[in-house]
Amino acid sequence: MSDPIETRVGEALREREATVATAESCTGGLICSLLTDVPGSSDYLDRGFVTYAYDAKREMLGVSREALDDHGAVSDPVAREMARGARDVADVTWGLATTGVAGPTGGSEENPVGTVYIGVAHAAPWGSGDSYASVSRYEFDGSRTEIKGEIARQALTELYEAVV
Repeated sequence: MSDPIETRVGEALREREATVATAESCTGGLICSLLTDVPGSSDYLDRGFVTYAYDAKREMLGVSREALDDHGAVSDPVAREMARGARDVADVTWGLATTGVAGPTGGSEENPVGTVYIGVAHAAPWGSGDSYASVSRYEFDGSRTEIKGEIARQALTELYEAVV
């Protein structure tokens, strides 16, 4: 059986001398918790932002009022700005963000319970033009705790795939 995703992410980051910061809404710090389960994670984990409220997203990550007003917290533009904000505020190689609806209430027709947007932002060397941010949307089933776990592991998988 292969190592847990948090171990594989850590190895990939360490091999590349890369660092990560997380920006979590619906996962409430679970991604950071998983990363810190791995001994030596201080080699690559810089910090985690838990930005549950609109104001926290704006104040800590620089998410624009327009993105929040026009699209809502659970959206592609907000996930993208959260990932970029974590990357840029922490001055790390990678920013990883989650924003979604863990349930059991709060869903809508557009974003039912279990919906999440995962943002991954990379900082390439200055002048290369290779920095980017990408967002993926998923829908998971289960209890609130199960959904949060699935989101956290999927976010780490997205990061791993981007790093390697």
